[in-house]
Amino acid sequence: MNLLTIENMTKTYGDRFVFKDADFSINDNEKIGIIGINGTGKSTLLKMIAGLEEPDSGKITKGRQIHIRYLSQNPVFDEDSTVLEAVLKGNIRKDNEWTVESDAKAMLNKLGIPDFDGETKYLSGGQKKRVALANVLLSPADILILDEPTNHLDNEMSEWLEEYLMKFKGALLMVTHDRYFLDRISNRIVEIDGASIYSYPGNYSEYLRLKAAREGIEAASERKRSSILRTELEWIQRGARARSTKQKARIERFEELRDRKGPQKAASVEMNSISSRLGRKTLEVSGITKSYDGRTYINDFSYIFLKGDRVGIIGGNGCGKTTLLKIINGVVEPDEGIVDIGQTVKIGYFSQENEYMDESLRVIDYIKNVAEYVLTPDGSISASQMLERFLFDGNMQWTYINRLSGGEKRRLYLLRILMDAPNILILDEPTNDLDIQTLTILEDYLDNFDGIVISVSHDRYFLDRIARRIFAFQEDGSLRQYEGGFSDYLAVKEREEYEKAPETEKAQAAEKKDTRVREKKLKFSYKEEKEFETIDDDIAGLEEKIEEMDRQIEKSATDYGTLNSLMGEKALLEAELEEKMERWMYLNDLAEKIELERKS
Repeated sequence: MNLLTIENMTKTYGDRFVFKDADFSINDNEKIGIIGINGTGKSTLLKMIAGLEEPDSGKITKGRQIHIRYLSQNPVFDEDSTVLEAVLKGNIRKDNEWTVESDAKAMLNKLGIPDFDGETKYLSGGQKKRVALANVLLSPADILILDEPTNHLDNEMSEWLEEYLMKFKGALLMVTHDRYFLDRISNRIVEIDGASIYSYPGNYSEYLRLKAAREGIEAASERKRSSILRTELEWIQRGARARSTKQKARIERFEELRDRKGPQKAASVEMNSISSRLGRKTLEVSGITKSYDGRTYINDFSYIFLKGDRVGIIGGNGCGKTTLLKIINGVVEPDEGIVDIGQTVKIGYFSQENEYMDESLRVIDYIKNVAEYVLTPDGSISASQMLERFLFDGNMQWTYINRLSGGEKRRLYLLRILMDAPNILILDEPTNDLDIQTLTILEDYLDNFDGIVISVSHDRYFLDRIARRIFAFQEDGSLRQYEGGFSDYLAVKEREEYEKAPETEKAQAAEKKDTRVREKKLKFSYKEEKEFETIDDDIAGLEEKIEEMDRQIEKSATDYGTLNSLMGEKALLEAELEEKMERWMYLNDLAEKIELERKS
């Protein structure tokens, strides 16, 4: 059943189109994940559907008696309300007046807010987001709209929210950067790009496959168009006279092909690995201890960070993760212990709240204050050019920072840190408010970063992608070391819990595990997924090289030395092409099996 429809929607800010003649609809039981570069209009779309903003033109039609609940990115509460009052606001009805308070308290406990009588004005940004989430989830809804619901949730809370939303009976519309969350919850992905809305059935993995296939088809069509254009151009250049109707039609066809737009490449952030030389002595923390109000948050932590280290730090909200990063960065002094920093160390600190950003500056001045030029593997790049690579065009560069969206501010903040060429990157919740495309590029950047990366994150995908060692906060404030990414950490924890459990629980766990193994779905590995995205272009590139080699061989038919060399190069290219084709067949067979399993 259709719940809401948008037709020919147009929305502008200044002279920029956010949406132009866009169409969109929501059906019952759909769980829709919305993705797109920051600033493309994701939050704007949610606000228009929630009725908080109006389109400039177009029509939004909502079904009768459709109840919508909306979680904003930055919730605001009444100045003097308590936590419990904020959660109960708008949620007390005749059918739940006896149970709603206990339900609210149970949900707040799940979300790590046990002080029900505390005033909301004293809450942190993350705590306010969780209180607002409890308020939104407490009432039934036909359409549930969530803007970045996983921000400020630790891993246990994210898993609880996943389970809750999987059981949710209405339609769900959400913006989130958490790719594991999207993959598990969504049955439709909507991408916003170039003021248009594109819809893909299935979860996030399916979206990646379908988008790669669509771009492959578009690329193949463009190659065919280019080939025809070359042939037609040769004919035109031979001096064909437009005398006959047939000749005129051919010239018109050439002009139509020439003027036709090729596939539009989606905007994406470009990053180059920028860093300073890191000497032998790096960074060492020894016996770090820190307490507040009689509670020990960090208890005797020691570690020597080595060149190339990729460290992830995890733990519940409020356990001391950010405090540890601030101690390492010299912002906070430890009660005990030493932070020993090498002479060549240059730290780039990507803080959680952008607290070091002067929003009264223009975008270009904020970056120029760090450096007018920066040396990259591609050569010297100006501040303006780096801004363009981070999707801040000429007009946006002269915009005041306070006019940017939250995600655009985070992207700008990240660029400023990278412009300073650090050799140790300290990242505090880097995935908050960054879009998925920027995160993907950041992860690739970190792969090639010639320095140390220390990251606090609740994003399971990000930690699996970048971390090679995990430090997990324990209840007493100590940190326990685990090798590998987040999934490796979970595997160790599950094994330890299994070994400690009574025999009856072990038997039950073994039975559940056996069921999960039988039900385990086929899916691409991360490397296979990336390979599947590019293999069509790789094959096309090899085919073009072989065609060019054939032309060179034809020209060199009488030069036996050159001919032998060219034939040898062609044989190598053909062998590489054959290997790619075999790989292409394997990946496509796997994709078909995944699709069949998904539909069954």
